Amino acid sequence: MTLSDYLSETFVRNALIAATLVAITAGLIGPVVIIRDLAFAVHGTAELAFTGAAAGLVAANDPVLGALLGSIVVATAIGLLGNRVRERNSAIGVILAFGLGVGVYLLSLYSGFATAATNILFGQIFGVSPGQITLLTAIAAGVLIAMVLLYRPLLFASVDPELAEARGVRTRLVGLLFVYVLALTVTEAAQVVGTLLVLSLAITPAAAASRLSARTPVVIAVSIAFALIAADGGLVLSLLRPNVKASVFISVISFAFYVLARVAAKFVLPAFSARRRASSSTLSETLVDGHATDRAPDGAAVASVATSEREDGVG
Repeated sequence: MTLSDYLSETFVRNALIAATLVAITAGLIGPVVIIRDLAFAVHGTAELAFTGAAAGLVAANDPVLGALLGSIVVATAIGLLGNRVRERNSAIGVILAFGLGVGVYLLSLYSGFATAATNILFGQIFGVSPGQITLLTAIAAGVLIAMVLLYRPLLFASVDPELAEARGVRTRLVGLLFVYVLALTVTEAAQVVGTLLVLSLAITPAAAASRLSARTPVVIAVSIAFALIAADGGLVLSLLRPNVKASVFISVISFAFYVLARVAAKFVLPAFSARRRASSSTLSETLVDGHATDRAPDGAAVASVATSEREDGVG
């Protein structure tokens, strides 16, 4: 089958819709995750979504709903047990160890096909059903609305938490709400790349974008663009190479963006900035010289008038 034949299939269109939704939400929250130093929280939430998915498989044969409920429980535990970075990471480590043990036990109780369990870890974007598309759309809409409402206090609390708290921002509540948003996004992303590779969409595009700019809106826009290219591009490449999972291509493309961004930040951007500063300096000197030249005739005229007046007075 050709690529156009694949794109005419319903399951491929559903996969592209799911990948686009995941990329937008993951690219949106990624920069804030980096600012708040929550990369380990993303990893912990993703791994513990596996526990929820295993519970969903055993209880109702629905790993997506189970992963969603599990990630919300984990987010609540993370938000309540640790507010400082060190406390939070310790709490995540404790919860992660316990949750993975429970997940392995629950998976041992599952008597269905092993591929369902494997898909939790590595993702199966081409198996997304219309009902899951509806759920992913609702999650994406909720994440977007929450980020619009939380953006200003969240950014303030992330950059300078002490000052934000002094100005009346409820930093603990804002942090807890963002962890919920993070949990929803991780659950959504796990449907595309699996719980083991969720960092390739939730962290890597944002890490690459943060190398290219210091302005948060620019970083968010570039992060979303990188995530979209990685998710949809990886999906298309997996159609051309059916023996390789889409999550592999997505991870490779995301990592390539990160490497290129580091190279650009070290070599290209400094040279561009130096050239722009040199150009601005040359333009400023030109304007100053031109201003002085424009004023020179006036000064000469004044001197000439003054000389004429002195000569007239002598005469």
